[in-house]
Amino acid sequence: MDTLDDTERTLASLTPGEQGVVQGLSCEGLTRRRFLDLGLVPGTLVEVALRSPLGDPTAYLIRGSTIALRKDEANKISIRKAV
Repeated sequence: MDTLDDTERTLASLTPGEQGVVQGLSCEGLTRRRFLDLGLVPGTLVEVALRSPLGDPTAYLIRGSTIALRKDEANKISIRKAV
């Protein structure tokens, strides 16, 4: 089982190869529904796969799928870093 860093941060703060566990979402409406549909529910392990050359968007591995999120979207997802 992964151990967790005590510091809560956002998904956007991770670098390629790092993993985090979703703690919560700070959004509402359609954006929240989209995140939930993508599997971004509390307890989900997320890994940063790739970051574009200009830094936005970033590809994340979530439950066996790769999705791309822009930085402003990733900042709405609070995580605890998996160490």
